[in-house]
Amino acid sequence: MNVRLAGDTLLLAEYEPAVDPDVNARVVALAAAVRRRGVAGVRDVVPGYSSVGVHFDPLRTNLGALERALRADAKNLDRADTFLPPRTVEIPVSYGGADGPDLDDVARFAGCTSREVIDLHSSITYRVYMLGFVPGFAYLGRVPAAIAAPRHRVPRERVAPGSVGIAGQQTGVYPIETPGGWQIIGRTSSVMFDAAREPASLVAPGDAVRFVPA
Repeated sequence: MNVRLAGDTLLLAEYEPAVDPDVNARVVALAAAVRRRGVAGVRDVVPGYSSVGVHFDPLRTNLGALERALRADAKNLDRADTFLPPRTVEIPVSYGGADGPDLDDVARFAGCTSREVIDLHSSITYRVYMLGFVPGFAYLGRVPAAIAAPRHRVPRERVAPGSVGIAGQQTGVYPIETPGGWQIIGRTSSVMFDAAREPASLVAPGDAVRFVPA
């Protein structure tokens, strides 16, 4: 693990730059350990694919102590009890039609039927690697290679909330209406993000997600 400053208010702990479930499991566990410490001045702890960003107030934070705590927590991750079983969240999806306007295009890309795309997409248990782009947008992986269709060259100006998309090896659900270039194959009624809810996001990094055809 490499630790470095990324600006004057962010300490970044970086593992091997890879989309890998084992690397991401360490990231999620490290982020949780740092949060539990409650270090003075730490504003937020954000896990990514292979890094943990620790946002801090430079006027209230002992940077040297924060870095030592980060390294100590990373070292303690070697304990087997650090890694908890993932929570599984099922998300119902209405595939195709007006809810999934790109389903047939993904089928043509894969050289199969739309029904087979649905079966493939819903056959996998996906890992939530990180949240980003907009609040509550979970990057999930990995989709079966046959249906790993690329993003649209020109993004849509509006993608409806609940839209389920594919972009390469990733899949995800748009939590709000936003522009987007992912291949939209379905839509869910699940509310992915609600600021009035605790927690606001339906899923968190480290969770497991299963899509269930509605």
